[in-house]
Amino acid sequence: MNLGGTIKLLRQQKGFNQKDFAKKCSITPTYLSQIETNQKEPNLSKLHIISNTLQLPLPILFFLALTADDIKPDKRNAYEVLGPSVKSLINEFFTNSKRV
Repeated sequence: MNLGGTIKLLRQQKGFNQKDFAKKCSITPTYLSQIETNQKEPNLSKLHIISNTLQLPLPILFFLALTADDIKPDKRNAYEVLGPSVKSLINEFFTNSKRV
């Protein structure tokens, strides 16, 4: 799972710089940087704040952060076929961009 990278990409797509986004989430820019580089894992309450600031339901954030390694081997083929389409559909509803 690449939760930090997904948060960073979504933050950038929403037009937030790191400092302003951190302030809106009531965390330090240093802590946000550590989250975005997967050096720190935020607790669930911080993830709720981050997802709310991104205007994205938390389960959607988790789904967008999934990688093939997170999927059971017998389900990976289906994930690799369906994942990009589902992520594209999610982006149509929840982001200003066509990519995540």
